Parts: sequence; C-alpha cells; structure tokens
Amino acid sequence: MKTSNLFKSVIAGIMVLTVIACSKDDDPTASVTVNGTTLRTSPSDFTVGDQSDFNGDIDASFTGNGGSTTRMFSWNNNLTTADYNADITATTDGTFNMIVTDADANIVLNRSLNGAVEPDSFSGVTDAGTSGIWTVTITVESFSGDGSFSLSEGD
Repeated sequence: MKTSNLFKSVIAGIMVLTVIACSKDDDPTASVTVNGTTLRTSPSDFTVGDQSDFNGDIDASFTGNGGSTTRMFSWNNNLTTADYNADITATTDGTFNMIVTDADANIVLNRSLNGAVEPDSFSGVTDAGTSGIWTVTITVESFSGDGSFSLSEGD
C-alpha cells in the first residue's frame, strides 16, 4: 500500500470516529405520531389546501427525552365541533400544547399540559367552528415522557 493511500485510510478512519463520537443517542428528541404516521413536516412547510392529511378519528401519540418539536397536520371534520382528549406521563416539567383551528382558521381549542403539575390530562368538546379542513398544531417543549391525544368529529 502506498503511503498516500495509508494516509487517506487513516484520515477516513478518524473522520468516521469523529462522526460517531459527535452523534449522541441521548441528545434531546421529541416526536409526534398520528394514526401510525410519524409527522416529519416542519410548520414552515405546512400549507392547508383542499385535501386533508387525515379523515376520521385521530389517534396520536408523542414521546420525548427532553426535546422540543412543533408538528402540524390537517384533518377533515364534517361537523362544527370535535371531541378531544389528551394525557401525558412526564418525568420532568416539559409541556404539551394542542391548538385546533377550524376551516376558517379560527381557534376552537388551545389547551396545554405541564409535566410538573396536575392535571395530567384534559378532555372535552371544542368551541363551535366551521366544518371542513381543520388544522391541528402540536407542540412539545423540553418534554421527557410520553403521551397521547385523540380527536373525533363532535356532536
């Protein structure tokens, strides 16, 4: 092997070790999964169109190990209200927030849970809004633990 090839191999090995050493499995993360689909879209890429991301009941979960994230999705609600509930099991004081807007972009729900205080769940019926494609924004901040939320067309 030539000296230059040996040098290149050593440099490549150092670069791989550097990447491995800098990649930490314990870095803070957070994720949101809706109806089995992990939401990866950033809010700045999100636009509401004529089609919803989800129809029918929403069954979702979220997890975190100290991380923060905001995820949005659209949901077709043929009625003017929605039934909702959320529950967290948090090991720190991170927060979970759910904002739901109707087809006219009016906020019909804005609720939060804090991991450091009770209650650790909420449920109810949204304010009345315009039926059609609703937008749901989920934000978890400095959240460690897991939780779930659901939405279904209201009465």
